Amino acid sequence: MCAAWRVRVNAAKRTVLSTISKSSQLRHAYADGRFGLSYEFFPPKTAEGEADLFEHFQELVKYNPSFATCTYGAGGSTCEKTLAIASRLKRDYDVRVAAHLTCVGATRADIEAFLEQAREEDVDYIMALRGDPPKGEKKFVPVAGGFGYANELVAFIRESYPGFGIAVAGYPETHPEAPNRTSDLENLRRKVDAGADVVVSQLFYDNEDFYRFRDRCEAIGIEVPIIPGILPVTAVSQLKRVVALCGAHVPEALMERLEVHPDKSQGQFDVGVYHATRQVEDLVSRGGCPGVHFYCLNKSRAVATILRTLTLPNIETFRHA
Repeated sequence: MCAAWRVRVNAAKRTVLSTISKSSQLRHAYADGRFGLSYEFFPPKTAEGEADLFEHFQELVKYNPSFATCTYGAGGSTCEKTLAIASRLKRDYDVRVAAHLTCVGATRADIEAFLEQAREEDVDYIMALRGDPPKGEKKFVPVAGGFGYANELVAFIRESYPGFGIAVAGYPETHPEAPNRTSDLENLRRKVDAGADVVVSQLFYDNEDFYRFRDRCEAIGIEVPIIPGILPVTAVSQLKRVVALCGAHVPEALMERLEVHPDKSQGQFDVGVYHATRQVEDLVSRGGCPGVHFYCLNKSRAVATILRTLTLPNIETFRHA
């Protein structure tokens, strides 16, 4: 699509969507046959890292994402950078943006200040999370005057800042802190009942885990879009770090194929990207998923390779709508 046509389409899109809430916009990205494509980045620690992020995003924006989101550092350590990155992505690339927000180390006043700034920066959506316990602590303990659960954060945003769309996290293989699967699903339903518009899943490497999770969600009455989160493997060392953090199951066959090659080699990259490509293909064609959320790790090569390989449903028709 030529640049001039893209500008006209985006202007028309903004005119139409300005008449509906951002909550509706977020759900709209996955409705009526649309395919919602989204990317997740983290705030770089250096100016060089920030320059690299935007260089990589120039490649990924070619695939016309529904939105891009920037994570929120441990204990709120990057909250200002989170909003700065999200704001620049929107300003420079005319893409809707989300900012992560957690309960970790934050009072209600801290959260209000963040949301006020996010509104000033014209952030569209909030990824509302409880967040992980601070490093060295095994159990999450809210600060005085803070929120102890993500559903409380969602309810606060929905009541006090209704202008935002809200996404929450879901766990196909159950949250590591949940006592059981039933309790975890009940927690997710509370987040949705509190006002979440969409559920974005934790990463997984076996699609059957996601399908079973989605079926369980539907069985208890969760009706918002449930979007699979995909992190392409590019190295075994990376995979082992991720699995240690979130406990995701790695199919034995995938690990065997990866370990044929040296760590961080082109061979491991090719194996991991091939597996993620087949995952996305199956999620869309067999699973009927209305979108995919890519955990990009501030790089474009793996995700761009996947998107170049696949023909995603209706994406040319609806990705700008």
